[in-house]
Amino acid sequence: MYKPLSNRKIYLASASPRRRQLLGGLDIDIKLIPPREVDESYPPTLPAEHVAEYISRKKAEAYLHDLEPQSVIITADTVVICDGEVLGKPHGGKEGARNMLRQLSGKAHKVITGVTLTTPEQGMTSFSTTTIVHFKPLTEQEIDYYVENYDPADKAGAYGIQEWIGYIGVPRIEGCFYNVMGLPLHDLFMMLTTLN
Repeated sequence: MYKPLSNRKIYLASASPRRRQLLGGLDIDIKLIPPREVDESYPPTLPAEHVAEYISRKKAEAYLHDLEPQSVIITADTVVICDGEVLGKPHGGKEGARNMLRQLSGKAHKVITGVTLTTPEQGMTSFSTTTIVHFKPLTEQEIDYYVENYDPADKAGAYGIQEWIGYIGVPRIEGCFYNVMGLPLHDLFMMLTTLN
């Protein structure tokens, strides 16, 4: 375990298996707490680039009265922005996922993860990390294969870059790979090390 952070009780409030896996790689003792039901809507006038951080703060507010001394609660939200439109998880089952992948096909889009660290001493501290993902033009056969053999329903933008579609469809990215999976590990680790 990475000892400089051992004085903190670090909690991840997330149901995402990818976020749990990623945080485990930091060699920090992190406890999982179940996410609470939160209204994830946002004002229509909010710039698309601010949506993920806004929602991560709404998630954090649900835990403000449960903080223990020396604790930190991590909440996060990831969105995909394509052609200025915020894409969350697909609606409409498999056809909704297909439509979303068609929208991303042959284009670059932004993946933004907003993260909020909440402590009893400092309250909420938030940041966002942006990665640009380039998709090749996807064929209908490729889209169908991915949707039928994987589970895009629980992923922003209807894809996981660490899965088959990322292997064959993403020739390059600009920025943090782990951010596209759901947590910008470098930025998160740096923020954790600045906590008193």
